[in-house]
Amino acid sequence: MQNKKRESKNSLSRKFRLSEFLAENTIKLVSFTSFAIIILIFVFVFREATPIFFHTEKKAVSQEFSKSESYGDESAQSSKDNYSSFSSGSEDAASFKNLTQKEWQPVSENPKYGLLPLFIGSLKATILAILFGAPLAILAAIFSALFASKRLKEIIKPAIELLASFPSVVIGFFALMTIATFFQSVFGLTYRLNAFTGGVAMAFAIIPIIYTVTEDALTAVPKYFSEASLALGATKWQTALFVIMPAATPGIFAALLLGFGRAFGETMILLMATGNAPLSSFNIFEPVRTMSATIGAEMAEVVVGDTHYTVLFFIGALLFVITFIINAIAEFYVRAKLMKRFRGE
Repeated sequence: MQNKKRESKNSLSRKFRLSEFLAENTIKLVSFTSFAIIILIFVFVFREATPIFFHTEKKAVSQEFSKSESYGDESAQSSKDNYSSFSSGSEDAASFKNLTQKEWQPVSENPKYGLLPLFIGSLKATILAILFGAPLAILAAIFSALFASKRLKEIIKPAIELLASFPSVVIGFFALMTIATFFQSVFGLTYRLNAFTGGVAMAFAIIPIIYTVTEDALTAVPKYFSEASLALGATKWQTALFVIMPAATPGIFAALLLGFGRAFGETMILLMATGNAPLSSFNIFEPVRTMSATIGAEMAEVVVGDTHYTVLFFIGALLFVITFIINAIAEFYVRAKLMKRFRGE
């Protein structure tokens, strides 16, 4: 009997070890695959953007483009002449002086690849989205974490986080058809699609991430903070504003950084709701064109390997670096500082 019991225990322990081994290695494989995919995307984007630093052009034009169909020798010759003049005009166009100017006209006899209006447009739309979305998300997180009952919290939190599952194109279409019309009729705006409309629409996309991270930071504050404040005679609002929020400040700041990175790299909402005019003005009621929207609108129409193609990949590399730095600061520095504060270090 004892031998049978020992054998059964050994078999159970072997099964447990096998399942644990499989689960552990599966997690490792998935993690390594995700990391490898990120690295490959990083390498691909920067590989396609590197020619811009050497002012070279790949000239990798397909034969279908160079030998375009025509209905006569004259038209064929004129198309070749136009193509050769375009190629000669665009050669070495992506210089530092060209990239830092205030005009974005990539398709012309003298292409202009000024990134300044694209950066200003991305910055305007992102800041407006933070100004509209962050207060709503933070106040909602404070209410659900510190004041709402458990039953009400079970309704509010999933409802707000459900916004994250909305496709960007749906929010962009809603902004295009409803928000833009409403603002133009109320404020009498000259331009129906502008940075203001895009920023308001983008606020719907960043509210869930700011709300979730802020709510987690508020609930992570030790209970003795609030208990001590209430014992000294402070009200719930005083405790929330002057005790719990200062303790959760690094987490709230991390939420704002993550929301900023999310808005800065958004494509479809801004492509549909901002008007897509590369203007360098700081007027929030004028159309703008963002860096991500430029890639989404023009990548399918460029010739693979030419200067315009390389500049678009360079914009993608800039977006990758900016969002990576913002997310790294929020994750490794701010969150680590929050945990040290809670540990009393």
